Amino acid sequence: MAEHTTALARPMRILAAAALAAGLLAPASAAAADATGTWLRATGTSRIKITRCGGDALCGSISWLKDPTGPDGKPRTDDQNPDAGRRTRPLLGLPIVLNMKPTGKPDQWKGEVYKADEGKTYTGFLSAIDAQHLKLEGCVMGGMICKAETLKRVD
Repeated sequence: MAEHTTALARPMRILAAAALAAGLLAPASAAAADATGTWLRATGTSRIKITRCGGDALCGSISWLKDPTGPDGKPRTDDQNPDAGRRTRPLLGLPIVLNMKPTGKPDQWKGEVYKADEGKTYTGFLSAIDAQHLKLEGCVMGGMICKAETLKRVD
């Protein structure tokens, strides 16, 4: 019985070594997801255009609004901004995904997210779910409490 076990052990070790070598030689992950492009919010109320903004960083601004004008017929503005001098800025073109840099995790970036309807800026994370979807998170308490939204690619 010992001879039979020894005879099987060698081929098993060879297979294990081959599998380990294949794993070490394979790329750690697929090519990084391309988060640049235009993305529709889950609510369908706006689109965010994400572009490179220096090195590996990503930034995004509002590129389309379902309702671009307010009840007064004028373009919607950043009226909730705590800085009174910024409240007249148009929402179209407003930067809301700010300086997202790679975290070291595959297809994830960290920076800030400006939530115009609250006039607040949060710690933000952007993560590629797949080629057609991104997860955008705004977090408080150092990232302990986060609210996420899934964005869908439109271009």
